[in-house]
Amino acid sequence: MPSFLQTALSPARSAAFVAGILLCHTPLARPQTQPAKPMTSADRASMRTALEAYDQGKVQQAEPTLRDLAARYPKNYESNEALGSLYTETNDLPHALIYLRRASTISPKESLAHANLGALYLKMSKAPEAVQELQAAAKLDPANGATQANLGQALMLARQPKAAAQAFAAAAAISPDDADLKYNQALALYDSGSAREAGSILDALPQASFTPEMHSLAGDADEHAGEFTKALAHYEAAAKASPSDATLYAVVAELLRHWNWEEAIQIADYGATQYPSNEHFRMASGIAHYAKSDYPSAIVTFSSLLQADPNNALAADLLGRSCAALADGENTGCAVVADFAQRHPGNAVMTTYAAVAILHAPEHEQNLDKAAALLKTAIADDPKYAEAYLRMGVLEQMRLHWAESAPYLEQSIALNPTAPEPHYRLSRAYAHMGRSEDAQAQIALHKTYSQQAKDSLDARLQEVMRFVLNPG
Repeated sequence: MPSFLQTALSPARSAAFVAGILLCHTPLARPQTQPAKPMTSADRASMRTALEAYDQGKVQQAEPTLRDLAARYPKNYESNEALGSLYTETNDLPHALIYLRRASTISPKESLAHANLGALYLKMSKAPEAVQELQAAAKLDPANGATQANLGQALMLARQPKAAAQAFAAAAAISPDDADLKYNQALALYDSGSAREAGSILDALPQASFTPEMHSLAGDADEHAGEFTKALAHYEAAAKASPSDATLYAVVAELLRHWNWEEAIQIADYGATQYPSNEHFRMASGIAHYAKSDYPSAIVTFSSLLQADPNNALAADLLGRSCAALADGENTGCAVVADFAQRHPGNAVMTTYAAVAILHAPEHEQNLDKAAALLKTAIADDPKYAEAYLRMGVLEQMRLHWAESAPYLEQSIALNPTAPEPHYRLSRAYAHMGRSEDAQAQIALHKTYSQQAKDSLDARLQEVMRFVLNPG
C-alpha cells in the first residue's frame, strides 16, 4: 500500500504523501476578544518593522523585537501569533507552542490562530490535537487551501483516510492545478478502500505530471481493480524514473503475483545486484524458480541465503519445501536443512524437512534410521502435523513395511483429508495387505483430490505467495 512522500516530514513508504506543512504570516491588524494593554505607536511601528523583516526571511532580525513585544504585551494577538509562527519555522517547537497557544486563547475566532497552532501540532506529530485545531480553522475559513491541505494530512496521520480525502478534495478545488493535492486525495481514497475512485483521479492527471510515487499508487489502484497490464506499466514507469529498492521490488512482486516467472527472475536478479544487502530480491528469485518447478535452482538460492544467515527461518522453510518437491534420488544442497533443524529443536516442520532430505538422497546415501528418528521427533513436537505422518508412512514403505505404514498414512489423512498423496500411498499399503476394495477406494480419493488441487490454481504457489507480497 502506498504512503506519504513528505516535503516537511520524512518519507515513510514507497509511494509517498506530499505533506508540506503550511504556515500563514500574521497581517498587521487583527480583532481581539480579550482586553489588551494598548500598544504604543512606537511599539506598533517596531512590530511592523519586525513583521516586514520576518516576511523577508530575516528571522534573526525579527525575533528579538517580537519576543520583547510579546513579553510586554502578553495579550497582544499579533506579536504572539507572529512569534509563535517564527519559532515554528525555525523548529523551536516548545517556544512556538507557548506563543501559538496564547494567540489562540487571545483570539479564539481567528482562523489563522487555529490554523497555525494546528500546523505546529502536525509538525510535532500530535495528530488528534492537529485535527481539532485545523477543523476549527476550516470551519472559520473553509476557503483556505493551506488549512484544508494540512487538515487532510492530520486526518491521515490520525488514520481517518475517508475524512482526509474530503479535506484534500476541498484543497484541490481551491487549487485545481496542484497535482500533489490530487495525488494526496487519491492516496486517502485508496487507504479508505475506494481504490477505483483513487485510480480515476490519477487517470485524469496529465502523464507528464506523474512522479514515481504517483505511478506506484496508480499501479496499486489498477492492481486492485484487476487491470494487471496497466498496473505493471505504472510499476515499471516508477522503477524506470526512480530505480529504488522499493520500486524495483514492486515490479517483481507484480510479475510474481501474475505468474510471470521468467521476467520476475530477471528483474529480481538485477535488483539483487543493485541492492545486495537486501535479501528479498534473492528470495523472490528463488520463489520464482520454485514456482516454475526449477527446484535445483531454488535450492541453490535458498541454501545460499541460509548459509549467509543460519537463523533465517524463511529461507530454511522455502529450502525445505524445495527439497521436499525433488524427485527421489535428488538432494543437491539440502543437507543444510538438517543443520537448521538441529539448531532449532522443537520445529516440527523443519525436522520433517530434514528427514525428507534424507529420503530424497540417492539410495547409497540414505540413512533411514536417522530419518525415522527425525520424523518421530517431529510427531512428538507437533502431533497434529500431517506431513510428518505422511513422510513416516513413506519411509515405512521404502522399507517394504506396508502394514506398518498404514497407521501413519491414516493419521495423515485424518489431519488433512484432501491431500492427494496420502491416499495414493495408503492405497498401495492396502493393496499389499490384501485389502483390494479399500485400495480402490483410496485410489478414487487420490484422483478426486489431485484434480481439486490442480483446479485450485496450485495450492503450493498460494502458500508461498505470502512471502512475495510481504517480504518483511
